[in-house]
Amino acid sequence: MAKWTAFPHLGDYQFDAASAGKHWARLHAGDAEPLPKDPSVLEAWVLLHNGEFQKAAEAGLKAGWDGMTVANKATCVYANYLEKKEKNKLDLFLAVAQRAEAQATEQAKNPNAWYWQAYALGRYSQGISVAKALAQGLGGKVKEALEKTIKLQPKHADAHIALGSFHAEVIDKVGPLIGGMTYGAKKDIGLKLFQDALKINPHSAIGMVEYANGLLMLEGDRKMKEATKLYEQAAGSKPIDALERLDVALARAELDD
Repeated sequence: MAKWTAFPHLGDYQFDAASAGKHWARLHAGDAEPLPKDPSVLEAWVLLHNGEFQKAAEAGLKAGWDGMTVANKATCVYANYLEKKEKNKLDLFLAVAQRAEAQATEQAKNPNAWYWQAYALGRYSQGISVAKALAQGLGGKVKEALEKTIKLQPKHADAHIALGSFHAEVIDKVGPLIGGMTYGAKKDIGLKLFQDALKINPHSAIGMVEYANGLLMLEGDRKMKEATKLYEQAAGSKPIDALERLDVALARAELDD
């Protein structure tokens, strides 16, 4: 594994197994991941929350199927926020999609096996262009995996966000008529998914950012005021760990644009 770019605020978050366990419900309000019983898997999560994304991914992979979720999350967070080269980013997302697909075969009732498959394919699709990804049939795969995630874990806020983004992006790219008929994308469903996500996890900076993006895609400039308010709320959030720090930085970048 080539050396990954370091998280720029290493040392700011210093979780250990005990403190991660204590704050687990808050740390995992987005993905509803249960507290692991295996100490080596918990240690991989500690590395992720502290911003040691490459070490977290390596430790997760070493721990077998039960460590696959943390490995996939660490890889996706890194690829999404810190990897500079587009080709490397796309390769990392494809690797996660393949690993998560294998994990979903092995652990069919694990919501996060389905979620990380969908997330990685969704980000890969954005990288190659949503229109191209839809033509390759990736849209249906993403939608199906996210719906499966929510069916297995109705309180999976991040899956609600990702599925809301799916509806918004498809409608934005192909229009409401083709979006609805061909891909089952609907404006009202997309908006409700974002709202439900923020009811489940009101702290979610990324939920606020994606909802704001979705509003602008689905409703246009007339929702600019509401979208800006969501970006501001996200930018003012107090992050609990390295991942949330990156989400808040994204919100601040949206405001600066």
